[in-house]
This record gives sequence, C-alpha cells and structure tokens, in this order.
Amino acid sequence: MAADLSQIVKAYDVRGVVPDQWDESLAELFGAAFVTVTRADAIVVGHDMRPSSPGLSAAFARGAAALGADVTLIGLCSTDQLYYASGALDLPGAMFTASHNPAQYNGIKMCRKGAAPVGQDTGLAEIRELVERWSEQGAPTPAAEPGTIGERETLTDYAAHLLSLVDLSSIRPLKVVVDAGNGMGGHTVPTVFAGLPLDLVPMYFELDGTFPNHEANPLDPANIVDLQARVIAEGADLGLAFDGDADRCFVVDERGEPVSPSAITALVAARELARHPGGTVIHNLITSWSVPEVVRENGGTPVRTRVGHSFIKQEMAATGAIFGGEHSAHYYFADFWNADTGMLAALHVLAALGGQEGSLSALVAQYDRYAGSGEINSTVEDQAGRAAAVRAAYEGRAGLTLDELDGLTVTAQDWWFNLRASNTEPLLRLNVEARDVPTMAKVRDEVLAIVRG
Repeated sequence: MAADLSQIVKAYDVRGVVPDQWDESLAELFGAAFVTVTRADAIVVGHDMRPSSPGLSAAFARGAAALGADVTLIGLCSTDQLYYASGALDLPGAMFTASHNPAQYNGIKMCRKGAAPVGQDTGLAEIRELVERWSEQGAPTPAAEPGTIGERETLTDYAAHLLSLVDLSSIRPLKVVVDAGNGMGGHTVPTVFAGLPLDLVPMYFELDGTFPNHEANPLDPANIVDLQARVIAEGADLGLAFDGDADRCFVVDERGEPVSPSAITALVAARELARHPGGTVIHNLITSWSVPEVVRENGGTPVRTRVGHSFIKQEMAATGAIFGGEHSAHYYFADFWNADTGMLAALHVLAALGGQEGSLSALVAQYDRYAGSGEINSTVEDQAGRAAAVRAAYEGRAGLTLDELDGLTVTAQDWWFNLRASNTEPLLRLNVEARDVPTMAKVRDEVLAIVRG
C-alpha cells in the first residue's frame, strides 16, 4: 500500500512523528529518491541528537548507496554544519532533524550541492512522487554497482571556516551565557568558541533529543526565561540561545532583555556592508523598517522578499546579495553558500560587542528604532474570509498602500502591519510596527478585532 506523505512532506522539508507517520523503511526510499532526483553520484548526510536520528539517517544512506551513490556520513551535526559540508565538498546533502519540534518528531532538510535548497518547486515534489510510487509498487531496482558508505569529520573545518569570516582576534574579553536547549549547539559551540577570549557559561549542553529542560525553540518567550535569569545572575555581557538543530540563534542583552532579530539583522548587515561596500541585503517583509533604513545608511541596497528560507535563498542567488535576515532569527550569508547559519550571526554580535567598550543594549539601540508587536497568531477556520474582511476595512482609506507579496501588508506614514496565513495550520499571523507603542497597540487591536470578530 502506498504511504500517505501528504502529512509529512512540507513546503521546504520532510517532517512528522516517528514511527507513526514515517520510519526507517520510508527513510530508505527517500534516500533512493533523493539521489534519483538530484542525479547525484555522491552525497553527504548528517543528523541531530534525536533518538530516531541515527537509524533514519543510516537507512537514508542505504537507500542512496543501493542506487549507486557514494555516501559520506558526517554524524552528529548542526544543520548549518551540514550546509557547510554540502558547500565545501560540493555535494548534495541531507540533514536529519525536526528542528525545534518535540521529541517524537523527526524530519529531513535536503539540499543540492553548494547548499542550494530543495523545496516543493526545486525537487521535493518529485521526491515525494517517487517515494509514494515505490512504497506501493516495491523498491527501485538496485544499481549494478552499489555506492560506498564512509565517514568524515567536519566540525573542525566548519568552525575554521566560520572564524575565517569574522575577525575576533582583537575583541575584549566577554562573558557569554549559551543555552543550547539540549540541542546541537552543545555540539558546535565548544569547538567554534575554543580559543576565543570568552568566559563561556554553558546551559543544557548535554545532547538529549527528549528536551528535558525546555523545548529547543527560542522563538517562544517561555524557552528563554532560564537564559535571561542566568545572564543577570552571572553579570554576563550577553546570552545566546540556539534552537534544536542550531541553525537559528537568539540574543539576550546584559539586562536579560531579548534583542529583536530585526536589530541583529541590521547590525550584521552594517558589518557585512563594511566588508562588501554597495552590496545588496535581503530582508523579509515582517522585519522592522529599521533594516532597510540601516542598509541604505551604510550604502547598500535593501530587497524585500516573502517569508521563508527558499524565497530568501532564491532572491540572494538572483540578486547576488551579500546577506539576508528574517525576523525568525534565520541569517543567510553569501560567504556561506547563501545558506543560513545562526552561529555566524552570533560571531558577528560577539565581534561588534567586543570591538567597543559599551554594553550590548547600548550597541543595538541604534538598530532598534520602532515599536513592534511581535508575531501574534489567531486560530481561525476561515482564513481567506477573515483576511478579506481585514482588506475590506483598509481598502480605499486615504494615505494607505496595500500589497499582497505575502499575505496582506498595509502601510501608513507611521505604521504598517502584515497579516498572512500559515501554510500548515488554521492560523492567521499578524505583525504590526509603528513609530511609538500607543500607535502600534491601536493598530494591533483594530486588526485583531476584525480577525477574531
């Protein structure tokens, strides 16, 4: 019987509950389908610390090797470490992780050589079709000569590559608390930070895919409470929180206050423009107004794009952009094959802070200029109907512009909001920004009254 993959093949990756929704037998078919669609004769495969990850990644490797592809296993790694291996070795890659999802989930993030993304429009739909066909009709015919499966260590080279992109040689000593959330940051941070003038205070560095301390999702404020308290208790200069597969990094200042990912995007953009004068910087449409402002002030060209890593990476490739940032704390670098790496963004923050005498809160104040609501989710069954009601309420009002690059964005002289539907859940997501808090609150409440009315 054919497997139902509609629940686990998402826009950019494969993700679902193991073994209820997928298992090692399906992972093996995904490996065979991946090398068929990418026409790869060699690939690289890595995995996170989830209990099901070693078995699933080994099955994927068997499926790929059965069709003649040589497989390099890099073992435990962060997602950006897998992207490094794909870029440095010039091989298609597969990372076994479910990022910040709970322990019973697992997934596959796939890329072509040079870390180019595989999404619905770039191969994932074809991979799904093959897996469905083979699960119904039987596995594909093995190659006359199967591929080899070998192992390779990449953590040292990954760390060296990142450190070659940011000069930390002359920073002042900093005390930094890092919450790895029992995820892959506990694996990468000790090697990347080794030898730097940092007093590292580690939190939850033990690799444990059951997440005993808190979910490895720093986007949820509940999951950075421990970090905030520890930064204050230690008198630290800053705190860093990584998600489960350590491709995203969140920053907390010396007061224990979260630093907006938009402010980090602006800070890194300014630093990258100093290295690449006149460059293009990508930002998604829910980042702060401060991001394009800072890019222009530093001689760069800002380009606005939809939310989502495949759109950012496509736009970076198309425009030759040097850097891209999202308000979800994904940061993309041309020097990292246009892929996202929270670790490189963290190194930029450490370099910027350590290169001057002031506090982090003072440093980022110049990049945090407006009042933002953060993302507010509303559960609604009729997403299209509610969104249409919001559009009707603002259409035709003087002084407003409306656009539908991604959901609905309404812009006034001193505020804007974006309302967009989730691809995977019955949710409408609202982001509001204004020049002051009262204006932001007024617009936020007005829109939510219509959405939830």
